Amino acid sequence: MSLSPTTVLLGESPLSIADVVAVAHHDATVALSEDALARVAHTRATIDALANDTRPHYGVSTGFGALARVQIPLEKRQQLQRSLIRSHAAGTGPEVERDVVRALMLLRLNTLASGRTGVRPVVVETYAAVLNAGITPVVREYGSLGCSGDLSPLAHCALTLAGEGEVRVAGDRLVPAHEALAAAGIEPVVLAEKEGLALINGTDGMLGMLCLALHDLAALQCVADIAAAASVEALRGSDRVYAADLQAMRPHPGQLASAANIRRILDGSGLIQRPDAGGFARVQDAYSLRCSPQVHGAMRDTAAHARQVAEIELRSTIDNPVVTPDGRVESNGNFHGAPVGYVLDFLAIAVADLASISERRTDRFLDVARNHGLPPFLAADPGLDSGLMIAQYSAAGIVSELKRLAAPASVDSIPSSAMQEDHVSMGWHAGRKLRRAIDGLARVLAIELLTSTRALDFRIGAQEGEPASATAAVHRLFRTRIAAPDTDDLLYPEIAAAHDLVVSGAVRREAEAALGESLE
Repeated sequence: MSLSPTTVLLGESPLSIADVVAVAHHDATVALSEDALARVAHTRATIDALANDTRPHYGVSTGFGALARVQIPLEKRQQLQRSLIRSHAAGTGPEVERDVVRALMLLRLNTLASGRTGVRPVVVETYAAVLNAGITPVVREYGSLGCSGDLSPLAHCALTLAGEGEVRVAGDRLVPAHEALAAAGIEPVVLAEKEGLALINGTDGMLGMLCLALHDLAALQCVADIAAAASVEALRGSDRVYAADLQAMRPHPGQLASAANIRRILDGSGLIQRPDAGGFARVQDAYSLRCSPQVHGAMRDTAAHARQVAEIELRSTIDNPVVTPDGRVESNGNFHGAPVGYVLDFLAIAVADLASISERRTDRFLDVARNHGLPPFLAADPGLDSGLMIAQYSAAGIVSELKRLAAPASVDSIPSSAMQEDHVSMGWHAGRKLRRAIDGLARVLAIELLTSTRALDFRIGAQEGEPASATAAVHRLFRTRIAAPDTDDLLYPEIAAAHDLVVSGAVRREAEAALGESLE
């Protein structure tokens, strides 16, 4: 729940994807409701009572995983919690991005504030203080199997609460956690019964990456429609296939939205092939043009399903064991990451295919047998110049990589913990590869727009017709950063500039401003 543009309130209503983005990307602060802290205190009383019970209770007075049958004496319970987070902070490899760590911390904090995990209020308050101070625990790429949740990444975050491990602070400085806590005036927490397990037993890393991916894809799916429309126009294609009545014959929601966007973008174009007394110059466009709404729309519908999963997860409480509202402490399997892992993989497949159809449109511009009157490779002086020949190589290389990244992680499972955890989700790894895939998609779309805007220069120069208002606006935007076709110059800065215009949101803003309305 958003309390203000810069503060997210926990404990009153479910978080939204926008809340996750606000904290992860924009450093929004978090606040804990009084009711949430009261629930946390009430539930903690249940754990305190069990701590003095002579019977073993998992996570309170026993070991963990395959060692759950070992009962721990009262005087060693604090050491049990320290040992848990130290041993589970076993990550290795490169550091995980700051926004991912902040997302997973927010989501873990939200579960702690639910009052179903049994931690003390001081743990919740300290976790919030660390997040608000901009202290980012160092989390490593490898270590999570996605069941029991993201144990290792969350354990690195739990170390920070105890003043252990390494963190990043303002200026991206790497410092010991105890120094960062002291500088922020935060007292390290000495963990009590159940608290170590509550801090690490959740699917927060994979869910955080899903939320961030859905946010990024919501922007890129509109850019994909803009890029497709710009390519159809600059290749002198037809817009008749996007007609509402034709699209309604197969009424997938995403397809309808994508086709509507392309129709609006192409409205008023003087370059589009339309019927006249002599008929069409071409009967049909290639699939990469004609079937854009079907492919783009399938990605949109996949993202819509993934969003439904994310929204359910955002109102879930993931821990094992949990304290039920009637005071029972129950083991469960809600920490298994399959629901999240599956949709992360679904999205990677859709992203790879969306990039694939974009690259095919780019390639058509460069081949004189298919580009309908444009120079080879869009070179200003073919032969002397190579034009955008190698830009297509870059797009093709990325698409090839995205196909490899589309291989699902969630179909794999390697048993762990002496076969106690004998089926795992690998959802964390599904999230990691999806992030790389989305970055690749943005670059492929940028290369397509770089190509179509260059082609438009040749069409305008030959006085073949005037572009539509939206594509003309995108063309003008590109010319503020990238020169019109001329003798070959350094190409990589142009690709970088095009990528920046895509990921900054500038392409979508310019198109929508020209249309006077938002794209779907």
